[in-house]
Amino acid sequence: MNRLLLRNWTIRGRLTALYGSLFFAAGAILLTLTYLLVWQILNRSQMEVPNSETLRVTLSRLGVLPNGQSTAEFAQLVDSIRVAQEQQRQDILNSLLTQGVVTLIGVGLVAAALGWLLARRALQPVHKITETAKRIAASDASRGLQERITHSGPRDEVTELAQTFNTMLERLDRSFDGQQRFIANASHEMRTPLAVKRALIEITITRAGTSKDAVQMGESLLEINARHERLIDGLLTLADSSNEPVERSPLDLADVTDHVIDQLTPAARDAGVDIRLAVLPPAPVVGDAVMIERLTQNLVENAIRHNVPDGWISVRTGSQNGWSTVTVSNSGPVVRPYEIDVLFQPFRRLERERTAGERGFGLGLSIARAISRAHQGDIEALPRSDGGLDVTLRLPRALSPADQPARR
Repeated sequence: MNRLLLRNWTIRGRLTALYGSLFFAAGAILLTLTYLLVWQILNRSQMEVPNSETLRVTLSRLGVLPNGQSTAEFAQLVDSIRVAQEQQRQDILNSLLTQGVVTLIGVGLVAAALGWLLARRALQPVHKITETAKRIAASDASRGLQERITHSGPRDEVTELAQTFNTMLERLDRSFDGQQRFIANASHEMRTPLAVKRALIEITITRAGTSKDAVQMGESLLEINARHERLIDGLLTLADSSNEPVERSPLDLADVTDHVIDQLTPAARDAGVDIRLAVLPPAPVVGDAVMIERLTQNLVENAIRHNVPDGWISVRTGSQNGWSTVTVSNSGPVVRPYEIDVLFQPFRRLERERTAGERGFGLGLSIARAISRAHQGDIEALPRSDGGLDVTLRLPRALSPADQPARR
């Protein structure tokens, strides 16, 4: 039971308990030894008081023979001296024990407080490493992995831990940077042949004398080529969205959402999906307008694509606890809670889903989350019990003197 209780303590608390326990144990041993030494000294230095019979024999040898009354009175005096001497000895030992215990408790509490402060100072480098790890985990990988732990001190276990952590961050940074460069370079290299291929197909199907079968085949090839181009654009966006936004400007998520809905309403209508646009309160943020529009567009497109025939989409904006939010809810296939993380991974899709629109590449939510984290925000997806998702975008709310009246 005590061992389980100590497991719930922090390292600082356990170190303080260890310091305090060792001090109290050493103090108790010292007090016990002191008590025994004083007891031994008092026993050795105690004056031997003769009893009444010894006193009578001694007086007889000296030729002094007091009467019975004098001898009795002297014997009583001797007994009183003996009792007083024993009482004094016991009082000294009791006083030593009482004052020693009180002093031990007082000094022990002071030692425990000093141990608490010393443990804090000893663990300060570890706290620094922990804070750095938390910042890296909370930030986007393209920025967080560039941070390093700055620790100055003797070459001890903490210094070795900091160096090992920095080495790990450096390797992860190189790996992530190489991956991003490969995606960007490969995407750029593939754009040119796809553009040339599209141009050749368009020239062929528009040339006079081209047969109807050739035109139909060319249109199919153009559709496939356009799909490949969308894939390349998605990869480029995913590679660029993790970078810190260069151009920041104030904007309202309500305006961005309204614009995106206007653009995607025809696509939703073609897919048989009804968009239910709620009142859009102001949701001011600061960021890259193009990237945030792409983010919002991906959320709505994802809701359209992963829906069911005669399904619906609900979009609303708001502000809560210092965040500006956009929430996109949609009907759709049932998603289990443990499958949520899969939806945010590139090129990962739920194979069993029945969709109202064209299947994508599994990049929409990945790009959206990367853009949101580049703006110090995040995206949360929650499965609906009757199917579909509630996806909420949160970005830091910009300071605004007053909110504008809601639209629609």
